[in-house]
Amino acid sequence: MATEVPYFTNAENGYVPAKLAHRSAASSQPLRLLRFVVNHVIPDTVKFLLQLIPLALSGLVGLVLPSKKKSIHGHTALVTGGANGLGRALCLRLAREGCQVAVVDIDLAGAQRTVEDVRALGVKAEAFLADIANYEAVERLRLEVESKLGPVDVLVNNAGLLAVLSLSEGKPADLERIVNVNLLSHFWTIRAFMPGMITRHRGHIVGIASIAAYFPVGRFIPYTVTKYAVRALMESLNSELRMDGLQNTIQTTCVYPALIATRQQFMDMLDKLNFLKRFYVFTPEQVAEQIVWGVLINKREVFVPNIMALFSKHFECLPAGLRHLLVSCVMRGKIPKLTAH
Repeated sequence: MATEVPYFTNAENGYVPAKLAHRSAASSQPLRLLRFVVNHVIPDTVKFLLQLIPLALSGLVGLVLPSKKKSIHGHTALVTGGANGLGRALCLRLAREGCQVAVVDIDLAGAQRTVEDVRALGVKAEAFLADIANYEAVERLRLEVESKLGPVDVLVNNAGLLAVLSLSEGKPADLERIVNVNLLSHFWTIRAFMPGMITRHRGHIVGIASIAAYFPVGRFIPYTVTKYAVRALMESLNSELRMDGLQNTIQTTCVYPALIATRQQFMDMLDKLNFLKRFYVFTPEQVAEQIVWGVLINKREVFVPNIMALFSKHFECLPAGLRHLLVSCVMRGKIPKLTAH
């Protein structure tokens, strides 16, 4: 049972304006600022620099020595959207690491086909029909998975809806569905499965975002917004795990893939936009390989291709006008609206 949350509302007493402590005269401001610097800024800066030393040393060691690989053999992995595309490739790749796999999808027939191929690799697998955008359905899913396969150790939030929509396009129900599947489902699955990971002192949570979380492009606004949000969710979750002293218990990996050859309709659309001649398109298997490797070495971020990590971090540091110019040059013009109002 979740605890009650005291929202800041106007329900009982209306809006009550905040009262700040009495401000001293302007002449004392320099003295107050000096005390603040001495009492807070300098100690916090020294603490930060001291804590930075082991991180820097660890980074230097990582450049010289190969990353330590963990074993997930015998673990239970749950993959949402596991019936097709990247989700299916992830199920098969995790099975090759010895995981038993829970294949979750609203396409039950596709999920069952994935299960058959996973079982052929010599591990247990089950298909589960669930609408992960619904919290109660996710809670039922947890009980069903634990009953058939055991508690989940590796949670892969892969399911997502890719919609080519401008801000003014799409029915309200369409936009709600995109947000619920692409973002809220991550909240529900993490909330359902993470407590068990904490109890067992092991777990790994993977969030599939997109390179669109760093390179926003018009005509994909609902999709891009949700992928930005997944990025923020995973970074915030990683921070909260550290606050709670769980950084060595539960690992997180956020994935930022570029174009992936999934649905044929999507590839046909990219071809019409002349993307396929200008951008490399990865197979689901190539992306799954990078993701699982990231899990095995506890990599917090996985970019596909890897070089995009460097471009993405620097891109955000550029002025907004320059970012827009670069995107326009890469896209070579405007993307036409592909749907009717």
